[in-house]
Amino acid sequence: MGWSPMVFRFVDGGETPVPLDPAVVREVLEPHDADGPGSPEGQDASLSFRVRAADGSEAEILADDFGLTVYRPHAGEVWDIVAELVARLGAVVLDPSGTGVVCRAEEHGHLPARWRDDAVVIEMTGEGLETALTGRRRG
Repeated sequence: MGWSPMVFRFVDGGETPVPLDPAVVREVLEPHDADGPGSPEGQDASLSFRVRAADGSEAEILADDFGLTVYRPHAGEVWDIVAELVARLGAVVLDPSGTGVVCRAEEHGHLPARWRDDAVVIEMTGEGLETALTGRRRG
């Protein structure tokens, strides 16, 4: 079973994620889709991408109305793409190990109250996100 961070967007402390903008998801991910432009949509209107960064690192990303899951992300520049997407969506990343949430300062106040105290606030860069979630530093 793979390690898969999840990305959601919250507004005004609400407990329920709000819809992500599919145009932003496509705009950020399609140029990096190893399977080419026009990734197929699932029967439920979900979007699927196999993202490959310039350094060869990859992740499979599945997006639906309320969030996305980053399946088996490799170490490396693929995290730059994920961080760009998270920042452009105004979203947060849920650590799949259950240790909390990673977000920018701009999104911290929008988190549900139960997550705010334990949230890790970072500058949303690929290296910052990868380090916050995995403990690994590039180099």
